[in-house]
Amino acid sequence: MRYSRTKGYIIEIVLLFTILLSFQTMDVQAQRFPKPEFESGHVQPDTQIALPRSDILEYFDVFVLIVALSVVSWLVLKKRSRRGVFWVSIFSILYFGFYREGCVCSVGSLQNIALALFNPGYKIPLTVIAFFVIPLIFSLFFGRVFCAGVCPLGAIQDIFAWKPMQMKSWLQKLLGLIPYIYFGLAILYAATSTDFIICRYDPFIGIYRLDADFLMFLLGGIFLLTSIFIARPYCRFFCPYGVLLNLFSRVSKNHMTITPSKCIQCKLCENSCPFGAIEEPNMVKIKEPRKNTVRRFLVFTAIIPALIIVGVYVGSQFHQNLAMVHPKVRLAQNIMDLKNNPEIQEDSEYIEPLEIEAFRSAGKSDQQLFTEAKEIIGDFHTGGMILGGFLGLVFGLTLASLSVFKYRTDYEPNKGECFSCARCMDYCPIEEKVGSSE
Repeated sequence: MRYSRTKGYIIEIVLLFTILLSFQTMDVQAQRFPKPEFESGHVQPDTQIALPRSDILEYFDVFVLIVALSVVSWLVLKKRSRRGVFWVSIFSILYFGFYREGCVCSVGSLQNIALALFNPGYKIPLTVIAFFVIPLIFSLFFGRVFCAGVCPLGAIQDIFAWKPMQMKSWLQKLLGLIPYIYFGLAILYAATSTDFIICRYDPFIGIYRLDADFLMFLLGGIFLLTSIFIARPYCRFFCPYGVLLNLFSRVSKNHMTITPSKCIQCKLCENSCPFGAIEEPNMVKIKEPRKNTVRRFLVFTAIIPALIIVGVYVGSQFHQNLAMVHPKVRLAQNIMDLKNNPEIQEDSEYIEPLEIEAFRSAGKSDQQLFTEAKEIIGDFHTGGMILGGFLGLVFGLTLASLSVFKYRTDYEPNKGECFSCARCMDYCPIEEKVGSSE
């Protein structure tokens, strides 16, 4: 049964990409800059500009999101159908991926929320708020069903997981800290109106829009090739939105289970999860002495605050490096370098950068730019301290979790790390007894 279903999935994937390759893609881009004036009399031809998406269609996207999340929740919790989740993934790739070109994106909406909270002048659309909040609500009640088959970033990786390998638990824990770093940096740069780094370095947006530069296509290709052997590398070790989904899913009351009834300890599901999210039974006959438990608790009670303090200090020391990403800070630094090294401009081969030329033409003084840059660096000083303290807390709690022993009598999915993909259900023999949906 296992191999026949795997073979069926592979055939379906091949058919899907055969259909996708038969479509011709039209590249329509908006005119971003004013038309140049040519002295030769050349007249630039008119360019077709894509009309903005109407409000009705934006809200239709929200409706599609809710329907897709509801269908996946039903497929996972009631029908227990991996095949159904697979086909919802295909729909998400086609609709939210290629048709909507990766926007509006729940993963990227994290930055819009951060910018709206710290910049009163930014008006965030209601649809963006909806795309941010709705998957979290579903995760709170039903687990990470958004990751299961609705997120186009996860879906495209999931169908490439042909020969996934199990990773060492310590390595998975270590790499699992990267999303928290990415999460903190994304909020910091969005809150300071610096950049939307999640969108800028999205490895799959170029594939969905078919208009990325070579490096972004290469990055997306590397992630997809890696997905063949390491299932969902971006979702597990980079996705910043997954940090929130992980936390919300941990308290979900209706999370999926491996078996529909009592586990018979057959161990068939033990290696079925390519994400390492299935926790084995942990039945310890001899209970740990209370004295050891109290000692370990006191040790970590002291370590976590110490790590937070260290993180705050490190963040404050690196705030200028973080601030250099901001265009005004970088421009101020370049102008300051020219002031301190006037011989640079005296070089016959020196060409003034376009950024400096544009700044000069705007009529602003250098002192005004330096003042603005100083204020931005001050914001990064505060933000760097908060980021460092947050990462110190994360590292401390991660260390503390390694010393916590949970007593389990059955094989259970880790609610936070489980993507609710329903793969493990195909391995459970009890599924056949109660009647499969397939």
